[in-house]
Amino acid sequence: MTDPDAIIVGAGPAGLACAATMRAAGISVTVFEKADSVGSVWRRHYDRLHLHTHRVHSGLPGMAMPSDYPAYPSRRQMVAYLEDFAARFDIRPRFNTEVLGIHRDGTRWRAETAFGSISAPAIIIATGIADAPYRPSWLGSETFAGRAIHSSEYRNPDSFAGQRVLVVGFGNSGGEIALDLANAGVHVALAVRGPVQILPRDLLGFPIVSWAILYRRLPARLVDLINAPVLRLAVGNFERLGLRRAAKGPLQMIEEDGHVPLIDIGTLAKIRDGSISIRSGIERFTYDGVKFTDAQAEQFDTVILATGYRPDLRRLLPDVPDVFDRHGMPTLTGQATAAPGLYFCGQITVPTGQLREIAIEAQRIADDAKVYVTRAT
Repeated sequence: MTDPDAIIVGAGPAGLACAATMRAAGISVTVFEKADSVGSVWRRHYDRLHLHTHRVHSGLPGMAMPSDYPAYPSRRQMVAYLEDFAARFDIRPRFNTEVLGIHRDGTRWRAETAFGSISAPAIIIATGIADAPYRPSWLGSETFAGRAIHSSEYRNPDSFAGQRVLVVGFGNSGGEIALDLANAGVHVALAVRGPVQILPRDLLGFPIVSWAILYRRLPARLVDLINAPVLRLAVGNFERLGLRRAAKGPLQMIEEDGHVPLIDIGTLAKIRDGSISIRSGIERFTYDGVKFTDAQAEQFDTVILATGYRPDLRRLLPDVPDVFDRHGMPTLTGQATAAPGLYFCGQITVPTGQLREIAIEAQRIADDAKVYVTRAT
């Protein structure tokens, strides 16, 4: 393999954005992707998924989303956009090539793959935050006679007709999967363990992310205080539906805990009309269902774990100190880290839209890497 100026790990939105901005800065790159195509995670998402950010805020550097896309593009349109983006900027990842480990090699970074190793002054980790499904376990889960799957395995409601389904988790995946099942007439319940926050996708005629962008320079606590009255009017009193409102506002939840509130696209209406039932958290599994923390027990044929993702990047960089938190997530993303030449892109949750943040981070990384690579070589 010919050694480039920079190595990029991942060919999703973050990896492609970094490849484009780095090349525009005159930096040669090699992109590794363990799957056989760009945007592999997007290809695996459930069928009904649409972006929660308006297409105007979702384009990558140098290429806006097509003007004939709807305001909130579908999963398939997102995949098509990523393919077109790679073609436009002639980004040719090395597919089916997983990076097994990354180590410091003098002043360079060496990436090990099954096909050999390659080194470069700079390396960008752009593996995303939705590629390591988290599957919690409960007492009795091994004896459950039904089917338990992670939300990453869910595609559409076709195979669930006539079943009793429990969706665990009140994030966007859980809320949308429950909505998808309810719309298909499937008997579905949502297990909600803790207090929640809910946002409308649009507020006063503008995308909710536009409000977050508008207020981005203000403290999250202040923004939540300002927006609380209008948000209560927009989503209504959901405490009457058996849900508890979190003490922290939506922006505080994202910034301090990394928890994204449910962006409602119809789930609340289905809860209100009884198509989706609300249950408390799971205490344990039984042979034919679940016992909840409020002592109720119920039979279910399938349990869908919309319990999120927990990527631990320390396995990729086992010898690099001072760049990860206790969960193995980077402490800094979109900028230079404590390890010279090492960057992360798109690895944290933000209230202003993940794709928008990726575009900003990719440009910032390219600007910094250009100076660093020039000095290093």
